Amino acid sequence: GPATFQRVINHVLGRTRWKYALAYIDDVIIYSKTFEEHLSHLKEICQLLKDTRFRLNPEKCEIARTQTEYLGHQITNGEIRPSPHNINGLLNTRVPQTADEACKFVKAAEYYRKFIPNFSQIAEPLRKFVPTTRTQQKKGQKTKITLAADEIKAFEELKRFLTTDLVLRLPNNRFPFKVQTDASDEGIGAVLLQIYPEGDRPIAYLSKKFTQAQRKWSPMEQECYAFICALDKWHNYLSGIKFTWETDHKALTQLNQKAQINKRCERWRLKILEYDFKVKHIPGLTNSMPDYLSRSPVEDATEDPDETFFTASQSTQTDHELYNRCYHVVSAVQTRSAKLRQTTTDTSVNTTNPIEDSLLFQEENRITPFSMEQLLQTQQHDEYTQNIINNIKKYKKYFISNDLLMHRSNPPVPYVPHGELRRTILRIYHDTAANGAHFGRDKTLHKIKQRYFWPSMYKDIDNYIKSCILCAQYNPRRQKTPGKLQPIKPPEGVWQLVSMDFHGPITPTSRRGNKYIISLTDILSKFVVTKAVRDNSAQTVVRFLKEDIITKFGTPHCILTDNGTHFTSSVTNELL
Repeated sequence: GPATFQRVINHVLGRTRWKYALAYIDDVIIYSKTFEEHLSHLKEICQLLKDTRFRLNPEKCEIARTQTEYLGHQITNGEIRPSPHNINGLLNTRVPQTADEACKFVKAAEYYRKFIPNFSQIAEPLRKFVPTTRTQQKKGQKTKITLAADEIKAFEELKRFLTTDLVLRLPNNRFPFKVQTDASDEGIGAVLLQIYPEGDRPIAYLSKKFTQAQRKWSPMEQECYAFICALDKWHNYLSGIKFTWETDHKALTQLNQKAQINKRCERWRLKILEYDFKVKHIPGLTNSMPDYLSRSPVEDATEDPDETFFTASQSTQTDHELYNRCYHVVSAVQTRSAKLRQTTTDTSVNTTNPIEDSLLFQEENRITPFSMEQLLQTQQHDEYTQNIINNIKKYKKYFISNDLLMHRSNPPVPYVPHGELRRTILRIYHDTAANGAHFGRDKTLHKIKQRYFWPSMYKDIDNYIKSCILCAQYNPRRQKTPGKLQPIKPPEGVWQLVSMDFHGPITPTSRRGNKYIISLTDILSKFVVTKAVRDNSAQTVVRFLKEDIITKFGTPHCILTDNGTHFTSSVTNELL
């Protein structure tokens, strides 16, 4: 299939991929800076294809072009535009007569959404013709439709935008990058720019709607979230380089200096520290493009995985107060000998009351750590739960029974919001003798998922069991006991004791073919010497010591290594 062919062609291109060649299935593009360099690249790619018995179709080959069309885009002089051929096909499209025709037009236009500002808002009236499931797609393919006035306006507006000359610049590493972000009540917006001598040029746009929960965030959280989304979207452009971040929220310019911030911003601050950037405050009036995108978001709102599935680390200490409160419940084990009745409905949901099955002692050896009223009250005060309940039609895996949010499992079980209730469940079904007995991860998971559900169950249970002191004390080790650390005696002077090691292999390989870094550190002064090298052989070690260490700084008195073969070989020993 196509996926298999893609893996094969990626393997064939090997180290040339992303260096000066790319392939999308059977379309290969080669890019070079000069004509002579291009001839060399062509020769190498053709040789690779010949060695693997691939054949080229001469009629479809374009060689030494300064302008080309690739995957529906026209690339020329560092700029990218929609392909005129594809645009003409969209412009000649008649007004859709069926739901299938409307769906195809929206999806075709959506391919060029990065060229159309505010695409989501323009195409919103036609969105209802785009199916969300295969069943809807099969049912609605031949349905005759008559477009309303707003739908015809959206259709014509999209065609009008496609006729304009919308251009984006291709990234050029010779010029610095700049990120502008903004947030509004509706969502976030961001622009990736490059600073050219004649002015800033856009590389990409980004916008996203807020969920109901995100609308309740503070302005600082919303503005910071805009930058986080930009970093996630453009990580390949911004990682490892120095760039500028411009925002109209002045408090964010002191984000790294703030001692007290909430946990959400603290997690984001740790992520932001991975990048090398300078924050610059700009007035809101000059931050027009991100401000426009944030008020007219392009992408629909989705739950942020960092917010949906984040769980605080479990404490290894026992909450004696909570344990005492739950003791009378934990010690009472309810049993039942009769089997659960199994009946089905049109929706394949058990017709017995799912709340009773989950909360009212309807399974063998069942322990209920809290009452149904407590769980219902907790759900009513949980933002994420209320978001699901308010949009229950979008969440197919959930349903509501007696005002309680349930998960469609077999049997149906209640959803447990993030907080103290989850920790109570973990304590009872792992720590207590009545129903826990300090079983392992799989048994504990099996017991809990038969009674409750939350998205990060597996991760939470695994972390809780790993942090259990009793399990760590009494479970026998299956690995060899680690040896004791041997402390290094501090040297008396510089260059008396140095340490040396390799780092790598690093992918992708550099332009010069280097994929390792060899480093030498003086233990006393922490002076470091590093060098990028092609391999980690003994010859490389000897060459590094001769050319970069001994001839420049003199011979160190003692070298500390990890006894790798490249350090203990005869070639290295002859030098030392």
